[in-house]
Amino acid sequence: MSAPRLIDQNLLAELSREAAQSPRLRKNRNFHADNADACHRLLNALEPGTYVQPHRHLNPLKEETIIVLAGRVGVLFFDEAGQIDETCVIAAGGAVVGVNVPVGCFHSLVALEPGSVFFESKTGPYEALTDAEKATWAPAENQPETASYLDWMVSRFL
Repeated sequence: MSAPRLIDQNLLAELSREAAQSPRLRKNRNFHADNADACHRLLNALEPGTYVQPHRHLNPLKEETIIVLAGRVGVLFFDEAGQIDETCVIAAGGAVVGVNVPVGCFHSLVALEPGSVFFESKTGPYEALTDAEKATWAPAENQPETASYLDWMVSRFL
């Protein structure tokens, strides 16, 4: 049996440092042992400037729950055509600290301050996003229009 792993401020800071040094400006730390595990539990660190392409999960078991432990994260929910249905800010110690994303709902996240870390939980096993789950109306990572689209998403929270 392995020792308990504390989720403390040191771990959050370490993960944030790793995210800041990563080319994608994000980093995750899994608590599940394998991608085939039935329950996925992980920390996700996002730094300002990272781009999470809007997407949805179509598997009826892939609802996901996100709770912010450090920093502030903007969450955007989109309709099928890419129009914003709703936004919210989830923040450690804030009025809203988390969100449950239902199956089939297009969504994305933006880091609103350095050191933003959230806990995420969803069912396993890991499944890569399919084309039907990626928003065709939003650029993929590393496309010429990605930076301006990210700026537009962040501007929803200014």
